[in-house]
Amino acid sequence: MLQFSLREMAKFLSVFSVRNLLVLSLALNVSLVLRVLVLHDSQNGSFNGFFFEKQNGPQEEAHASKRARLSSSVSSSSSSPLTMAQGDQDRVINLDHGDPTMYENYWQKKGDETTIVIPGWQFMSYFSDPTSLCWFLEPEFAKQVVRLHKVVGNAVTENRHIVVGTGSTQLFQAALYALSLKTEAEPVSVVSAAPYYSSYPVITDCLRSGLYKWAGDARSFSKNGPYIELVTSPNNPDGFVRHSIVNRSEGILIHDLAYYWPQYTPISSPANYDLMLFTVSKSTGHAGMRIGWALVKDEDVAKRMTKYIELNTIGVSKDSQLRAATVLKVISDSCERSDEEGDSFFEFSYRLMAKRWKQLREAVHQSGLFSVPDFPPQFCNFLIRVFEPQPAFAWVKCEGEIEDCESFLRGKKILTRGGKHFGVSPKYVRISMLDRDNNYDTFVERMSTIQS
Repeated sequence: MLQFSLREMAKFLSVFSVRNLLVLSLALNVSLVLRVLVLHDSQNGSFNGFFFEKQNGPQEEAHASKRARLSSSVSSSSSSPLTMAQGDQDRVINLDHGDPTMYENYWQKKGDETTIVIPGWQFMSYFSDPTSLCWFLEPEFAKQVVRLHKVVGNAVTENRHIVVGTGSTQLFQAALYALSLKTEAEPVSVVSAAPYYSSYPVITDCLRSGLYKWAGDARSFSKNGPYIELVTSPNNPDGFVRHSIVNRSEGILIHDLAYYWPQYTPISSPANYDLMLFTVSKSTGHAGMRIGWALVKDEDVAKRMTKYIELNTIGVSKDSQLRAATVLKVISDSCERSDEEGDSFFEFSYRLMAKRWKQLREAVHQSGLFSVPDFPPQFCNFLIRVFEPQPAFAWVKCEGEIEDCESFLRGKKILTRGGKHFGVSPKYVRISMLDRDNNYDTFVERMSTIQS
């Protein structure tokens, strides 16, 4: 053993500060604890949440993979009573935003089918096709958009120009820019029938443009002159099928069809309008891609929309377009296969939405303090069945003496978006139906127990 004199020891310790010594001591203690844990349970490979991977043979690895998939499926499909009892009742549930995380389970099961690898040297140019009207539109994405619409039968794509955008929000702004007449002495009025999408007024007026201006509820609009009417169908927030309201010769229509997909509403016929907006976020659940597309009949309008996006962001991410193209292809493939295991994306999504709406209606009935809309059933040409619309949002009304439903539910630790944001009474709230299973199950259980 090494022998140190007091002088040598003092010299050695002088190199280190008190902080160095504390860090060294902590590291030694952690090392000892981990060693004890490994020795304590090295046979089964786990201890109190730590996991130590063992070298298994092919058979053991196959069984482990199967167990992992089963465990993931069970845990994501429903909340365990233990979890509910130990803290979910006190947890704040945020259903204000329509973040479509409920689709995660489906895409996890698809594994690597939607995985793409992009080498660092590819797709470096601004341009996708310099000869195309929308020069930043990736041809493969355009191909898969057309294919999916034909498979589902929800929109006419013939004699239409495709304009890609960073989500439907940018496309909405591009459409306002393209449709506003620069020769007008004052901004063009922009209207939508209440309850309208809460972001329409904010997005329209955020830049205080001299080209267009938010003018409120289409039902009360009486001003003469040009106007732009936004028709959201199925509507956000209430889920009803919508048609134009003002119907005057000087009006121009924008149809926002973000929710015209068979998991939300019966597909009765292909939509056939001059300007239609769609988005990946609500159709497939991939909100983080920030990809949307417009089907535009008029070439000049499509050119002006393209010009707006060029000025705004100099195009749209190629990486996102290529990833979106892969996702759309997988969906179309799943729909075209006659798969007895229910592999179809829209079949999976339809069943999940049907289950959630059944849960919500039962909870509302049990509570007695709330009401939700009833929808007339229709035949869906895609799913080949009759069903009631099951929107992505629930339009909930607080009955009785509750005047501010948003505040009331906030007191129950449920965050929603109140009716005032949609141009109607605060007795209404919009609630997202698209959250993860655990959050949604906790929400409906809590709703069922709210009493007057």
